[in-house]
Amino acid sequence: MSKGLPTIAPYALPEAAELPVPRAPWSLARDRAALLVHDMQHYFVRPYARDQSPMAPVVANIARLIRAARAAGVPVFYTAQHGNQDRRDRGLQADLWGPGMSDAPEHQPILPELAPAPGDFVLTKHRYSAFQRSNLDTLLRVRGRDQLVVCGIYAHIGVTLTLAEAFQRDIEPFMAADAVADFSREKHLMAVNYVAATCAVPLPTEALLEALRC
Repeated sequence: MSKGLPTIAPYALPEAAELPVPRAPWSLARDRAALLVHDMQHYFVRPYARDQSPMAPVVANIARLIRAARAAGVPVFYTAQHGNQDRRDRGLQADLWGPGMSDAPEHQPILPELAPAPGDFVLTKHRYSAFQRSNLDTLLRVRGRDQLVVCGIYAHIGVTLTLAEAFQRDIEPFMAADAVADFSREKHLMAVNYVAATCAVPLPTEALLEALRC
């Protein structure tokens, strides 16, 4: 099995009508919510054709969510890995994915169209879940936030594991189902269906934007 990221062929994002009915009954409320932009760094985006689906509409939808969150006073968080990780710090991830990114400008920065603004929070990413070795939990709770909307990449890996860990910490998780991307449409739908059945509410961007405006 080769290490590193695959080349990702274009695929169509799931439509709202394709989203499963979630097991969870939660509704998003902007005075309880926070937004997490997950791993939208050049290194992780480079396997995609940037001008095609899924990446083109995903970036556009994430940008809309960021703007709406900031306008509503909803905290915006980002995860970003550091380049040139020490093998001892990278741990078992190196066995599956190799050494990871360098600190080169074509690897480490977050996409400029999604760049953090003053007042946003950028968390150093250590493992699949954004909660691992970070103070995300504390930052949410001291701001009275017990709901988390997650967008970004990759849906069946870090996005799903972050949603699952939020659930296990009694933070209500929401997946922005058309503002995440994955290795394939099959894996994307697998992630959406899995979280709907076990730990989170998948919603289209339009529904999330409506909730953030209320």
